[in-house]
Amino acid sequence: MARNKKHAAHENHERWLVSYADFITLLFAFFVVMFATAQSDKGKAAQVSESVKKALESGKVSAIVNELLGGSPQDVGKGNAQLKGPGGAQKVEEKKRQLAELLPSMKVLSQELKKEIDSGKLDVTMEQRGLTISFKEASLFASGDDMISEDAYPSVAKVAAAIDKLPNPVRLEGHTDAVPIHTSRFRSNWELSAARSIALLELLTKRYDIPRDKLSIGGYADTAPVESNDTAEGRAKNRRVDIIILNQNGAMGEPTSHLNAPPQASREKPSPVAH
Repeated sequence: MARNKKHAAHENHERWLVSYADFITLLFAFFVVMFATAQSDKGKAAQVSESVKKALESGKVSAIVNELLGGSPQDVGKGNAQLKGPGGAQKVEEKKRQLAELLPSMKVLSQELKKEIDSGKLDVTMEQRGLTISFKEASLFASGDDMISEDAYPSVAKVAAAIDKLPNPVRLEGHTDAVPIHTSRFRSNWELSAARSIALLELLTKRYDIPRDKLSIGGYADTAPVESNDTAEGRAKNRRVDIIILNQNGAMGEPTSHLNAPPQASREKPSPVAH
């Protein structure tokens, strides 16, 4: 009886080509994903990713490709992990410095300055850009002058205390009526309004220790009236200095320093003298 002869199994020396082909396919998928995530048009990027997934799902590397492109085959059309993550369609926005809510400060100042408000020396109002404390000219300055009356110091001190407790930046804005001025000191209402803002800044920084980098000034002359300049009462209301404690909306228009070191540090340090 003839015996069946066993033939030795033929050894396949080209098996490495399978692994090599899988590697090339995976590398191709990787570069497609990188290309897709670099595109500004996220809709087109998603289409490219979906097309690659459909082409490769039937192959041996479909599971790996699906993982790279954003999950299992059931997730087709939902985008990929790269687009959903950081740097994709929903970039993580840089956190802005949060400013204090000003409504509690308005209530406190309105109570502390009630006497001045009732007498018509100043107003406390909430505007779109922040909390405004508006000093009438007569409560701070003599007519045509920029020297602050000492009688106004207690009222300014209350405002300074509120400013000191808040992180918000503050603008000091001088306003005049429409009557022209031309004196030996002030050639126009522009100069007068700016000088009054500076005078208030000097008082807040030197007497009440408010940081200078927290303040800014502006002179508006008669360009931002609150009443008509046709009457004496209207002109009296237009002659004012406004202290605005800015909210987030108002602070957006303020310039910021890009220097890490305080500017005063370099100026106060004496320069070396050559011998």
